[in-house]
Amino acid sequence: MVDLLWRADLESLEAISQDSPTRRLFLRMALLSEAGRLAPMIEDLRQDEDLDEQTRSAVAEIADDPAFLFAVKDYLRRTHVVH
Repeated sequence: MVDLLWRADLESLEAISQDSPTRRLFLRMALLSEAGRLAPMIEDLRQDEDLDEQTRSAVAEIADDPAFLFAVKDYLRRTHVVH
């Protein structure tokens, strides 16, 4: 069971790494979270009428998980390939 959860997390991290706008968003969120400055960005996203409610909720949920944001940043750093 734990192996399946780990693979699901790995698949999520890989999906984030493969989409440039998503990758940039998550890196920005991770850096702001580490600096203690994520709250204003999340508040702006909550008020953004161009985003649907599902997206706003998902981003807010992710923002509440600094461990996941750190894992994303670490995964992206470790798997970054320069061509």
